[in-house]
Amino acid sequence: MTMITEIKQKKVRVGDVIRVSQKIQEEDRIRIQVFEGTVIAIKGRDTGKSFTVRKIAAGGIGVERIWPVNSPSIAKITVVKRGNPKRSKLYYLRKRVSKEAQSPITSQETGIQGEP
Repeated sequence: MTMITEIKQKKVRVGDVIRVSQKIQEEDRIRIQVFEGTVIAIKGRDTGKSFTVRKIAAGGIGVERIWPVNSPSIAKITVVKRGNPKRSKLYYLRKRVSKEAQSPITSQETGIQGEP
């Protein structure tokens, strides 16, 4: 099971809080949409590898997005906080709500954004 992968030359681990900047095309223009959350899973191998990011949205509702690692729509990845979980899949965070979802992962604040 994969616990670490490289996305856009950034090392990302399960448990990290990351900010994914995604290119969205609307008619004539392209804009950047940011999604910030916890990496709960990394699946697959080689070119088929993907990662799942989960965040708690307004009203305490959990939102998950899945991206292929080699997706051209990912503009930038920023690591906000490093996590250090004991499991490779953090699906148990789905059962937790709001602040409870953040507490089981012991983390270290990173002073430098995007630190590998």
